Amino acid sequence: MSRLDPFTQGDGNAPRLLSEINVTPFIDVMLVLLIIFMVAAPLMMVGVPLKLPKTAAQTATPAKPPLVVSLDKEGRLFVGADESSLEKLPEALAPLIRAEPETVVHVRADSSLDYGKVMDLLGRIGAGGVTRLSLVAEGRTLSNGSRP
Repeated sequence: MSRLDPFTQGDGNAPRLLSEINVTPFIDVMLVLLIIFMVAAPLMMVGVPLKLPKTAAQTATPAKPPLVVSLDKEGRLFVGADESSLEKLPEALAPLIRAEPETVVHVRADSSLDYGKVMDLLGRIGAGGVTRLSLVAEGRTLSNGSRP
């Protein structure tokens, strides 16, 4: 081995450590990623760009807030924030639904309640004339922190 060999040090027997970084693979990867993003960016555009006409029509009225019916773990019933009873629920809902037939009723029930009690509540809400009903639940997170 000669003294000019880059892998040898002083006496020619001990290997020398190279301290240079080869950036060519890094640049190659970055250029490939740049090309991928340049090709994919126009494909990610949502919708078709349009110039919409102007109109004098009124804007749509926002949806009315839903009516919330809650049943707690003791079996107490609430319509909005007002306490009520299961027996009086159909009579309480009927005038509200006749006045505004598109009213959505959100049903909230404690998770510890018996299935039969919740089904009885849903039956009484239906007897009040409600045709649009939503059951409210909390979102569950998985052990890794994501949602199912």
